[in-house]
Amino acid sequence: MSKLFKFFLNHIPRPILIKVSYWVRPLIAFYFKGSTYTDPIDGKSFRKFLPYGYGKQRLNALSPSTFSLERHRLLWLYLKTETDFFTNKKKVLHIAPEQCFISLFKKQQNLDYLTADLHSPIADVKANICDLPFENNSFDIVFCNHVLEHINDDAKAMSELHRVLKPGGMGIFQIPQDLNKAVTYEDFSIISPEERTKHFGQYDHVRIYGQDYFDRLRNVGFKVDEINYSSKIPSELITKYCLVKDEILPVCTK
Repeated sequence: MSKLFKFFLNHIPRPILIKVSYWVRPLIAFYFKGSTYTDPIDGKSFRKFLPYGYGKQRLNALSPSTFSLERHRLLWLYLKTETDFFTNKKKVLHIAPEQCFISLFKKQQNLDYLTADLHSPIADVKANICDLPFENNSFDIVFCNHVLEHINDDAKAMSELHRVLKPGGMGIFQIPQDLNKAVTYEDFSIISPEERTKHFGQYDHVRIYGQDYFDRLRNVGFKVDEINYSSKIPSELITKYCLVKDEILPVCTK
């Protein structure tokens, strides 16, 4: 199973994977039904989660029911317990919307929810993150998760996210990050998928963010809180929900 998922991730274009996943998810969820692990997004439990990763695969990473990953489940718990996202009226922009969230967020009566992406087949608006087709100060909330590591001019993309966020609004911009690195590693001369996988961990990544990621966000005008929300979650639930301990949530305000 692990080798099969790894093959699909590395050889099938992401837009096709997204479309196919809607058909196979119910079958996978039924097959893995059990009680060992629980996806907090939909409350369903399974005997195991699926492995995931373009290089070395992480065990029990992908939920069989929502196809959420560790980062999605952490974000969901943070939004539920630490914010008014599910109760107060919000205008939301979601860049590269994750399928584990999109249908649930669209059903929220308090949200005016819009999605955008250049390639995703499930996004509402086709848009380049470096040139967003929205007015200044348009959104109360902006999500942009695991996108910036794909973008050469990430400073421009961050500036656009800052531009469209309302004063007082909140943005959450998760990225793969190596906190052992003080400085982000990037080399734009590396262009082949094989070399990018070797250097950056995935064939379509252009950098590995280090500790300075938060300062990059601050440099375009965001106030950034580096929130270790998992430290508030009991260890037994870290295991039950298949979370990564000490993952940092970059919560940005304008």
